[in-house]
Amino acid sequence: MPLHSYSWGFYAHQRINRLAVFALPPEMVGFYKKHIRYITENAVNPDKRRYAVEGEAPRHYIDLDMYGDSALYKLPRYWQPAVEQFTEDTLMAYGIVPWHINFMKYQLTQAFKERNLDKILRVSSDLGHYIADACVPLHTTSNYNGQLTGQRGIHALWESRLPELFSDNYDFFVGPAQYITNSQLKAWDLVASANIALDSVLHFERQLTIEFDEEKKYGFELRNNLTTRVYSREFSEAYSRKLNGQVERQMRLAVQAVASYWYTAWVDAGQPSLGTLATSLTPEELHRLEMEKKEYETGPHKAREEGN
Repeated sequence: MPLHSYSWGFYAHQRINRLAVFALPPEMVGFYKKHIRYITENAVNPDKRRYAVEGEAPRHYIDLDMYGDSALYKLPRYWQPAVEQFTEDTLMAYGIVPWHINFMKYQLTQAFKERNLDKILRVSSDLGHYIADACVPLHTTSNYNGQLTGQRGIHALWESRLPELFSDNYDFFVGPAQYITNSQLKAWDLVASANIALDSVLHFERQLTIEFDEEKKYGFELRNNLTTRVYSREFSEAYSRKLNGQVERQMRLAVQAVASYWYTAWVDAGQPSLGTLATSLTPEELHRLEMEKKEYETGPHKAREEGN
């Protein structure tokens, strides 16, 4: 059976968005708490759209290694110079997550200015997803699932299996949201933090695979009435120890960054009062969510192959 894999896993994406709410200042936290179910449940929508919407997949990653040595430091930080140097087709082929985060931040600022409830919630949820993806080491390489190094399935191990097993013991007290003076450069800081951790992600899995027999590395669990092959708890625990808190650190980074981007967008919009906004979604937004769900269930599934 295939190893189940999503970016960060639905569970982790939802948890990151939910926890970010509690890092917001008093002027914002009441509004976001009121809509925390929407913010949490819809944190996974961008992943669902990968299987239905053309052009969605590149928003989740950037293959730095496709640009040569020291790409992390040499790539243009801003979109237009990057397009001029590499062309938009090339950027889309290798992923655009740091530039897309900045684009979404400006969309959220505009939503706050317009006092548009539907748009504030929708863009907040989506922005949280892309920020979390930028914090994932495997989202910074063309070897995103270990398929180039004989480590196929590592995507699910790092991003889904470890958070599901161990995140209840992580410390998610990250302190209050901070104003971001340059949202574009901050997005690149997140990518850099993830990419620097990439060597450890691959090296320790390779090392442990030598030590574990096949039958001890994997096991089977019943999920949604399907028998699913997963990494064993023993292997996952050993890998987690080797990483020495890396997944926890990256999740904490994501939580704090999500809250800070929401806060920054609100400040840049003039700090509008959120207490007088409408309390329920419009029929149009409810219909859009329903249609998005149907597209996910029946879409052409053209997202980048995960190597399962």
